Amino acid sequence: MFNRNRGLRRIAAIVSISTLVTGCGFLSSDSSDDEGPIVVGTTSAPSTLDPAASWDGSWELFRNVYQTLLSYPNGATAPEPDAAENCAFTDSTNQVYRCELRKGLTFSNGKPLDAQAVKHSIDRIKKIDVNGGPAGLLGTLERVQAPSEREVVFHLDKPDATFPFVLATPAMSIVEPDSYPADALREDGEIVGSGPYTLQSYEDGERAELVRNGRYKGFADRHNEAVTIRYFKDSAGVVKALRGGEIQVTYRGLAADDIIALQGATSKDEDLQLVEGSGTEIRYLVFNPEDPWAGRKEVRQAVAQVIDRNAIAHKIYQDTVDPLYSMVPKGLTGHTTGFFDDYGDPDVGKAREILTDAGITEPVPLTLWYTSDRYGSETAQEFKEIKRQLDASGLFAVTLESRPWKTYVTGYQKGEYPVFGRGWSPDFPDAENFIAPFVGEQNALGTPYPAPEITGELLPRSRRESDRANVEKDFERAQQILVNDARLLPLWQGKQYVATSTDISGAERAMDPSTIMMLWQLYRKTSW
Repeated sequence: MFNRNRGLRRIAAIVSISTLVTGCGFLSSDSSDDEGPIVVGTTSAPSTLDPAASWDGSWELFRNVYQTLLSYPNGATAPEPDAAENCAFTDSTNQVYRCELRKGLTFSNGKPLDAQAVKHSIDRIKKIDVNGGPAGLLGTLERVQAPSEREVVFHLDKPDATFPFVLATPAMSIVEPDSYPADALREDGEIVGSGPYTLQSYEDGERAELVRNGRYKGFADRHNEAVTIRYFKDSAGVVKALRGGEIQVTYRGLAADDIIALQGATSKDEDLQLVEGSGTEIRYLVFNPEDPWAGRKEVRQAVAQVIDRNAIAHKIYQDTVDPLYSMVPKGLTGHTTGFFDDYGDPDVGKAREILTDAGITEPVPLTLWYTSDRYGSETAQEFKEIKRQLDASGLFAVTLESRPWKTYVTGYQKGEYPVFGRGWSPDFPDAENFIAPFVGEQNALGTPYPAPEITGELLPRSRRESDRANVEKDFERAQQILVNDARLLPLWQGKQYVATSTDISGAERAMDPSTIMMLWQLYRKTSW
């Protein structure tokens, strides 16, 4: 339970998400809005406002302004109805999925949200087919029908027990047909949705002002009237704003130094608390198979043999992250430690042997790319450490390059980078979501990765199984294939940290299973 006496002291408090969520006796959420909107700071600015274009952190905003058929009420680990009144597979093979919409749904502009609007929203994702966009999530969808005003039927071309999870992702946000073309992205900087909030104003890369949507019908029990999201370039700016009272909450992008400072703060001048919980966010390297060096398996294996994940986690992130040896993080069914099992501790001698056996005797030139403004201020230091490790081995000659996120995305989608860093927060809490998005001709990386055993056998078989505990062996095999190919190199797994001023509550209840913040859970405390 939350320690109320400790909360009264002017210190940085650390609380456990899991403890708070399962506890009882929460503080009153009856709050006054005389102080204006709650202001939230983050380093995760949207790359787009159109759901058909996004398979990235733009979902942070989408979850709060758009609506999906299914979503995750507080405490849920499986999708539950939101815009839908009910949803279910109607056959025994998990290939026909039917949803019935709530009565009287409308968009924020007053137009009806009916089955045709849902069909339009899903169809345009596949039709526009943005490279690296969310169409990859709909690989099993054959067609959508709207047989009546409130009935939507999804026909899949093969069994897919994870399809409800897909529908619950913000990528499947329902958009108003007259405002979002069927064959083109909307690019006017505005949003028409049906979520808990409407977007009152938006400055790209600066701020989003959200106000309560009076037309909303869904599960969200809103504890505030308005939220302003401010976007920062780095953690230092976020924390400075938090300590200066310019923002009251920050939920993504805190640097390790700032987390450590908040954990140990005893200054009587600070009214801050830190909510800490387990997370499934990961960081990894991607090797471009078209590059003459990164495309060679032996080069990738040698990199995997040299990389010291413990050093990265300790030196750069001060143990606020954990080393990761599989693309599937700890905490999910099917997690393995395949890279450690195969490579063990970092060993330059073994790496040299791998390269020598392949006829490579000179240092391998590699250019590593990272984004300068997406994953937090430690990213640059992390890549400097990776360069130091690889260069120190004498086996590589590494050059570092970086770009801001928007141009960075364009670059890797065009195949410009030999090796590049990416982060991944789950679309849904299932091991599949750490494997399927990265393989196949169409994937989240924009780089084709044919993996026929995974795409043709393992994933299809696992999708026939509604009980996800029964697919562990398939996921273990899939991870071993990823280890063997070494096209993706996992580095570390993060934790969740949400820092707030002590007059704000609800942060411990605000993260859904894919670590997206449900802003409606936040409120100002009025009593202890």
